Amino acid sequence: MPPDFNVPFVLSVFGAFVTSTVVARLYVWPMLRSMPRYDALRVLASLNAFRFLGMNFMVAGFVSPQLTSWFGSQVGWGDFTAAVLALLSIAALTWRWTFALPIVWIFNLVGAADLLNAYFKGVTQIADPGLFGAGIYIPALYVPILLISHTLAFIILSRTQLAQSPA
Repeated sequence: MPPDFNVPFVLSVFGAFVTSTVVARLYVWPMLRSMPRYDALRVLASLNAFRFLGMNFMVAGFVSPQLTSWFGSQVGWGDFTAAVLALLSIAALTWRWTFALPIVWIFNLVGAADLLNAYFKGVTQIADPGLFGAGIYIPALYVPILLISHTLAFIILSRTQLAQSPA
């Protein structure tokens, strides 16, 4: 274990993952399973539409001045991209575009990869979560919820049958 391993932060993130999983299993998944496929995917994309919040990692005063700018930029622009793709997915699903599902696949792959990359970089290169400043709630609470939403979207996308969307 690295000397600057932050046990309280790791436990808070782990707790958020466990709680997100339990809530998804008990409440969210049964609801999504009963919905038409496009509607269920739209709900999950909607959670990610708020990822514009990640842009705050580039705002002085929101994060510590000691947080490297490359990390803030990577997180901020990655989240911005995922939010735009989420909104595009919502539009494609709402208007039943013929290429809606490929757009959702792209959004889900990019969005999940961005979150995993940010966690990896945060753990391996930013050892002090205190540098996240006011943004500490993003990796500690919001990211676990988003990763669970991506997991559910992958399940829905990979299944050929869910409740069928009306034409």
